[in-house]
This record gives sequence, C-alpha cells and structure tokens, in this order.
Amino acid sequence: MKLLLTFSRRGQHDPGREPVIARVVKETGVLVNVEKANIDSMAGEVLIDIPDKDADLVRRRLEEMGVAVRVMENAITLDEAECVDCGACISICPQEVFSFDDGWRLQVGAARCVLCGKCIRACPHSALSLQG
Repeated sequence: MKLLLTFSRRGQHDPGREPVIARVVKETGVLVNVEKANIDSMAGEVLIDIPDKDADLVRRRLEEMGVAVRVMENAITLDEAECVDCGACISICPQEVFSFDDGWRLQVGAARCVLCGKCIRACPHSALSLQG
C-alpha cells in the first residue's frame, strides 16, 4: 500500500527534523520502500510503499510522530469519458503504469504510480488526475 507522508521542518521538535522513516522501520520491523521524496529546508513530502498487512501499524506510528499520512489507494485516476486512448501517457510514464488491452483501450496499473505527474501534463484531453 502506498502512503503519502507530509511534514514540516519549522520547529525544533517537528517530525521533519527526525529520522521518522528509519525509526518506524526499526520499531515495527516493517520494510519501507521510498518511491519518491521531495524534502527541502522547510517541509517534506515522501511517497512510501509498504505491505498492505502492515499499513495500519505504520500509519498509526507515523501519525504518533506528527507526520500527516494519506493512504493512496488509487493514486492516478482516469476519466474514461474524456480519454481517447491516444497513448500519450504510455510513452511518458517512467513506471509503466499505463498499457493497452487487447481492444486497444487504455489500462491503468495505479499501484505502480509514484505521483510524478508526467502523464497528467502529457494527456491532451485532461483525462488523468491525481487522487485527492
């Protein structure tokens, strides 16, 4: 399951100043795959992937540490009424989220998405969007 973590680095005791991911791995024994991270001097956003069975444990522990956690069940959404199955998203996606089925209709494997947004910018019909 993918979790989007957001935190601030404004105060001395903010979670952005602590090794929260390392601490969660150490305390829970759950391995975390960091898929994307954008951290600067003031704030951070990290996309992690963890086993579904451990999601509640990891989410609770991160929230206890002051990290905002959002479950990303379907990170990328497709508006089928707007999609013309052109494949622009297929060619630009670094994670191979998109493919064509046997009938040349666009298929979305949202579990592979790392929220880079390249497909959204490439779609000529604005048929793709990020969750929430």
